[in-house]
Amino acid sequence: MCGVFGAYSPKGNAVLEEVYLGLYALQHRGQESTGIAWLGENGRIASIRGNGLVHAALDQGELALLPASCAIGHVRYSTSGGSDLGNAQPLISTTSRGSVAVAHNGNLTNAEGLKTLLESRGAIFQSTTDTEVILHLVAHQPHKRPIDALVDSLTRLVGAYSLTLIIDGRLVAVRDPWGFRPLVLGRREDVWYVSSESCALDLVGATTIRDIEPGEVVVLGPEGPRSLRIPLDAKTRRLCSFEFVYFARPDSVIEGKSVYEVRKELGRRLARRGPCTGADFVSGMPDSGTIAAMGYAQESNLSHELSVVRNRYVGRTFIEPTQRVRELGVRIKLNPITRVLSGKSVVVVDDSIVRGTTCQRMIAMIKSAGASAVHMRVSSPPVRFPCYYGIDTPTRVELAAARMNIQQLGKEVGADSLEYLSEEDLVEAIGLGESAVCTACFSGKYLEEGGDVQDVTL
Repeated sequence: MCGVFGAYSPKGNAVLEEVYLGLYALQHRGQESTGIAWLGENGRIASIRGNGLVHAALDQGELALLPASCAIGHVRYSTSGGSDLGNAQPLISTTSRGSVAVAHNGNLTNAEGLKTLLESRGAIFQSTTDTEVILHLVAHQPHKRPIDALVDSLTRLVGAYSLTLIIDGRLVAVRDPWGFRPLVLGRREDVWYVSSESCALDLVGATTIRDIEPGEVVVLGPEGPRSLRIPLDAKTRRLCSFEFVYFARPDSVIEGKSVYEVRKELGRRLARRGPCTGADFVSGMPDSGTIAAMGYAQESNLSHELSVVRNRYVGRTFIEPTQRVRELGVRIKLNPITRVLSGKSVVVVDDSIVRGTTCQRMIAMIKSAGASAVHMRVSSPPVRFPCYYGIDTPTRVELAAARMNIQQLGKEVGADSLEYLSEEDLVEAIGLGESAVCTACFSGKYLEEGGDVQDVTL
């Protein structure tokens, strides 16, 4: 999971500070590194990249002084390649037809095969991220117009990719034919924007025009917006259901669905499925479990209380790159309110249990604050399968629900009871239909379509 943002002004207005602000709004999607690339006055692409959060890696004041009217940005959480600065995005390459910059949210499942093929044709890779494959595919077609070379390259990719690019002096936005990751188009006066989430458009005062469609390539240039199609007929839509469960900000709207309303409905359905008699109140784990907890409390006629306070200066534990940092993060991130919890039986709602470490430590912390019982309720189905489309869960061994059944897991994390949402309730709460969302991490139903890399010719 990463975040991408782009801006283009056909009148030549400066947009770099707005890209900075857009990335700031998308910070929850990646905290390892960030970067911005822009089209300079000489037609070449320049960039600044750095490790860490947006405000630490980039200088807002310096960016505000640069006159660039076309720029893209990226916040990174690594799924392919390490977290070193060499893998920070946007990535840039210079070809015989000009410079290209790309920022990528997602994960290409056939990247290794493509990389091997490209290296056999003389390609030299400068990073270990799958995104660089896209640049090499474009560079290997110098006889084509850059946009045509890009579209042709996209037909060879399998997996998740929402992209922003600077190519041929234009801002280009791409969403894979299956629509794994969200991507929205916005506008404010003459400036066009592309963003992973609508909340970033709100920050820069832009109006959301529409979601970029799966398989669509939107080109924003002096001639106005153009829409092209990737010539690949996808049989299914695969929008990641975990975007609604955890990744996206609650003030975002994805495919016409309010993330806030979906999470509240997840909580309501969870209460119907796993009612807890004798509980004193409901409490959500800040911040991703809070809204589902509100829905649970309303449906079960229990009060909703804040019982755990989150240190807002500590990042999300799930997207930190090492297990050791995750464990340390739990201890410094959450603090229980003893006077609320003492002697109480509490229903604790969280969005998911992935590795189980955070949940176990959180329950122990709540009980140490005096709670008489902790009933764990999870507003998503059990995560039993690894995700290959942009979530860092590479093997089933790491997944708590894959190693044990629900009763065993409840005992493992120290809960007095444990209930999950069903996959059917998750799909119905999202409201887009079973054929439109990806539930692979819950069901193991992976994308089956996609070309064989051995059939690819360059």
